[in-house]
Amino acid sequence: MSRNVTVGLDGSPESSAAAEWAAREAQLRGLPLRLLHVREPAPGPVAQTRSLVGAEPQQRWSERMPQEAADGIRLRHSGVEVTVEQAEGPPAELLTTAAKDAELLVLGSRGLGGIAGFLVGSVGLAVAADVERPVVFVRAGEQAADEHAMDPAGIPSAATAFRPVVLGLDADSPNDAVLAFAFEEAARRGAAVRAVHAWNLPPYYVYGMSALLGLHQELAKQKAAEITEALRPWRLKYPDVEVVEESRIGSPAGHLVEASYDGSLVVVGRRTRRGRLGARLGSVAHAVLHHAAAPVALVAHG
Repeated sequence: MSRNVTVGLDGSPESSAAAEWAAREAQLRGLPLRLLHVREPAPGPVAQTRSLVGAEPQQRWSERMPQEAADGIRLRHSGVEVTVEQAEGPPAELLTTAAKDAELLVLGSRGLGGIAGFLVGSVGLAVAADVERPVVFVRAGEQAADEHAMDPAGIPSAATAFRPVVLGLDADSPNDAVLAFAFEEAARRGAAVRAVHAWNLPPYYVYGMSALLGLHQELAKQKAAEITEALRPWRLKYPDVEVVEESRIGSPAGHLVEASYDGSLVVVGRRTRRGRLGARLGSVAHAVLHHAAAPVALVAHG
């Protein structure tokens, strides 16, 4: 495997934001950055029309755009080695293949106007559901300062400390790949890990034993103990990483989205489900991916 951070680049504002985030991540990891520009072949009739009116301007732009993006990144991130690759074919297929040769794949997604969140297209969802490497989605307009705390005057700044890395934790079956990714990202940033675990009351309590308020308290203590136990070995492995534990009743996706407003990165495990129409994301990963206010890392696990 070639150790690099790969970003899909198509000239859109969202892919430009993804490229900037990927450059910062490559610098944190001490890895080269690969800009991959995938050009989707035009359907036959469209290609014939282009041949009549002249497709050279589009082709020239397609060749020039990634090189100009690379030149800009080299100026802004002088310590990062940047390479450019171009390919033609189905974007989801080529990006999925490219991810096999990278430590991390970064993609851009449009923000939902004034509402924090993503608008993830079919290509991004297909790639996220299929690749085995971690995939990070970055919104258009994402800035370095967004990942940091406000300065003492309340002004956004990239010179302040990083906001926490938000970890979606399944305390019932904690996954080492997801936990390792979150703690490593926090260690690189000098940031805390904010581990969020959500749970619900059993049906018999909701419908038949609502008078037993003590059960709620007992379950809350039990869940808090589970999250503490799941994080214990990671506290020992990363003693310099501050860990904040949150065990809450309610929707896992809802709590993670809420926590994302004060996070630099949201890390979620991704179980792929395969059906007749191919791989698809689980409901929590899908919801967080669409509505989180910070970049989202999806980490595949069994």
